[in-house]
Amino acid sequence: MRVTRHSVRLAAIAVFVALLATPVAAQSVNRAAIDELNTQLLYVALPLTLFVELILVYAIYRFRDNDDPKPTADDPALEITWTTATAVILVFVGVSGYFVLTNPFLTPAAAASSGETGESLEIEVDAYQWGWEFTYPEGDFTTKNRLVIPENTNVTLVMSSSDVIHSLYVPGLGIKQDIFPGQPQVARTRATVPGEYDLYCAELCGSGHSRMGGTVVVMNQTAYDEWVATQSSPQ
Repeated sequence: MRVTRHSVRLAAIAVFVALLATPVAAQSVNRAAIDELNTQLLYVALPLTLFVELILVYAIYRFRDNDDPKPTADDPALEITWTTATAVILVFVGVSGYFVLTNPFLTPAAAASSGETGESLEIEVDAYQWGWEFTYPEGDFTTKNRLVIPENTNVTLVMSSSDVIHSLYVPGLGIKQDIFPGQPQVARTRATVPGEYDLYCAELCGSGHSRMGGTVVVMNQTAYDEWVATQSSPQ
């Protein structure tokens, strides 16, 4: 029984630490929305997990020597309470998920009925086996496997595929969007922390899929303007 009590104490400490932990600042509005949803679900899941585990431990200990088990007695009040509690939790999860899914930075279709994205820097993305090309409106130049965007600026990625299905995935910025041949797709973001972020293709697209990576560079506005001027000037 000592081991069981020790396990329960560790579980309680883990829940307490998780609830008090302060999440790291998100690197984009996309990532912030996703992290907030995960935190809300964590606040629900951890107490429920602890509650169920405590009941399980109690049942094992309480009925460990029961050689003559009896059928469970009907308890309508308990059944109604349990069903109602489950329904409330599911509604909470559904509402939380709904607000994230209708975020215009996560669901591009929502931007049509929302002004939250405001003016946006539009960059064309061409995915091909096995690389990325990014075409910028300022100066009309193209970079390969390296996307550069300004900090705290709404960015719209208009994406197309030259051959098969690809998927643009930037975990650090919370961006993930499948790209289908002949069907232009849109992804939006607003990065808030300068730095370099890994970019991947998240859809198996052939023998060179594992090499189809890249980098997203987030710069402050001044550095971005200088970079654009350098790229646009004749070499």
